[in-house]
Amino acid sequence: MIDLSNIPQGPGVYIMLDSDGQILYIGKAKILRRRVLSYFRPCAKHSSKIAKMVAQVNSLEYRQTTSEFDALLLESRLIKQHQPKYNTLLKDSKSCLYFALSMETFPRALLTRESECLHPISLELIGPFLDASALQRSFKTLQKIFLFRTCHLNIQENSPYIRPCLLGSIHYCSAPCGHRISALDYQTDIAKLRSLLNGDHTLIERLRKEMEAAAFILDFEKAAKLRDQIYLLERLEIRGKVGDFMPGQLLHANVQKSLEQLQHILKLPTIPRVVEGMDISHHQGSEAVGSMVTFIDGMPYKEGYRQYRIQSSTTQNDLAMLQEVVYRRFCGQDKGRDTPDILLIDGGKAQLRAVMHSLDQIAIKLPAVLALAKKEEKIYVPQQDDPLDLPDHSQIHHLLCYVRDEAHRFAQRYHHCLQRKKIQMET
Repeated sequence: MIDLSNIPQGPGVYIMLDSDGQILYIGKAKILRRRVLSYFRPCAKHSSKIAKMVAQVNSLEYRQTTSEFDALLLESRLIKQHQPKYNTLLKDSKSCLYFALSMETFPRALLTRESECLHPISLELIGPFLDASALQRSFKTLQKIFLFRTCHLNIQENSPYIRPCLLGSIHYCSAPCGHRISALDYQTDIAKLRSLLNGDHTLIERLRKEMEAAAFILDFEKAAKLRDQIYLLERLEIRGKVGDFMPGQLLHANVQKSLEQLQHILKLPTIPRVVEGMDISHHQGSEAVGSMVTFIDGMPYKEGYRQYRIQSSTTQNDLAMLQEVVYRRFCGQDKGRDTPDILLIDGGKAQLRAVMHSLDQIAIKLPAVLALAKKEEKIYVPQQDDPLDLPDHSQIHHLLCYVRDEAHRFAQRYHHCLQRKKIQMET
């Protein structure tokens, strides 16, 4: 009889063993007790494979961790080490996602798979991680904490000054390209990141002691930076919620390839990093709204989202509404904001011509403007009648469709909100 009475409530890893002491399965849980008991409830409805596994379980072991993130790391290592019979993921390195750091003076960070490490520079791989989507959701928060760069610039300590990109302006990167941080300080932050990913449970306590020491010698700038790192680390799992980052099927490594392909196809001087998507939504001209979403390095940047209630048109003139959104983006409150590398419009050739006309009128020149039509999913560029010649379901389509669909979702949500308010007022 398996003893289920002492299962802890907190996060950790559970190990199922058969009568010979062989490991059948290794899993992680945010609440161990609830997860493990779910296997053994009389009313539990398991697949035939899980039912067969549960029938063989003779004993259980638990390893508590301080957080679900630590449980994820521990689970990954144990599965790679023991190769349990009923674990299907992480046995083969081709199915594993790694956190990678480039071997440079100012290391850049990315997510990749071992089979995809075809980069011109060496990479330090940390992992593997079983839950790819959890790591992807945490990537943005980790970047906010440790301010690592994700660009492909070759930055040395004596490199000439380069104007920092949008990530530097919004404090998601320490901007070594703009000489805002020394190589020693940057590598210190990377060392802290490496410690966290390798399961250092004492990192927060060490940071707290560093903060107190900095405050004691009146180095308040350093103390404030350490305070912010501690605050975000303590809330890492809270902030990394589903929907705040990327969809599970869109891997960071594939996004990078998509951006590189876009640079080549659009003949851009650099890899496009900032993509803004626009769409409009209305019902027969009423409650018309526009939306703008912002993606940085393939990741949604929610602080860059904007909603516009259409003011200039009371008819079903989609093109005029779209032109208003363009004007308000580049001449309104956001006119001082950096322009995107790519502006993506939900629509076809007519929408693209309308947007280009508006940009010409306000003398805004963007590196690239694209239109992505629904149904056929054709991508149009200015001064070209035929869509881009791309294979179906290409990585570029994958990325741009995600941006387009996110702009559509954001516009629809605002439109429906206004509709509900109107109905409530009428009733």
